[in-house]
Amino acid sequence: MSGLSVQPCSPGTIPDVKVLEPRVFEDSRGYFSEVFKQSAFCEAGVEMTIRQMSQSYSVHPGTMRGLHFQIPPYSQAKLVRVLSGAVCDVAVDIRVGSPTYGQWASTTLSAENRRQLYVPHGFAHGFLTLEPETLVVYAVDCEYAPDHEAGIAWNDHHVGVPWPDVGSEVMLSEKDSQQPALADLQQYFYFQG
Repeated sequence: MSGLSVQPCSPGTIPDVKVLEPRVFEDSRGYFSEVFKQSAFCEAGVEMTIRQMSQSYSVHPGTMRGLHFQIPPYSQAKLVRVLSGAVCDVAVDIRVGSPTYGQWASTTLSAENRRQLYVPHGFAHGFLTLEPETLVVYAVDCEYAPDHEAGIAWNDHHVGVPWPDVGSEVMLSEKDSQQPALADLQQYFYFQG
C-alpha cells in the first residue's frame, strides 16, 4: 500500500474516520515521508482532492478548537496533521440515520508520531492542544466558506467526548463557547449507507 498504514480511530466503531501513518525514511540527516499521495490514499479508501490548506497555531495547552464543520454545499473532508506539539483530535458523526450518529472517534496527533487524521463529510471536527506551541495543518477538499460554517458544543454531555485533563482551564473562542448541543443542531447531513 505504498507505505501508508491505515488504522481505525479509538474506540474503533466509526470506520469512515481513519488514522493514516505515512511511511517514514530516517537517516543521520533526519527523515522523509510522503504526507499525501493521491494513489496511496485512494488505495486506503480515502478519495480526496485537496482544495485548500490552512494552519492554526496555539500558544497554550488546553486550547480547544471545535467542534466545527461546513454545511452543504460547502461541506469539507479534512486531513489533519500536527507539525509541532500535540493534540487530542476528535470527529463526531452528525449524519442523520447513521448507525454511529452522535458517536465520536479520537486519536492523538503529534509531531512525534507523525499521524494524520482523515475526517470525512458529515462529521464535526475539533481538537484540544496537549502541549505548548502546537502547530496544526489542515488539508480540505472544499474552500473555507464563512457563511456556511457551523459547529456543536465541544463538551456536549450527550456526545460524551472524554477530553484529556491538561491541568488548566480549556480556552475557547467566543464562537466555540456558544455552539449548540447536537440535539439542537439543524439536520444538514444524512447517512448514505
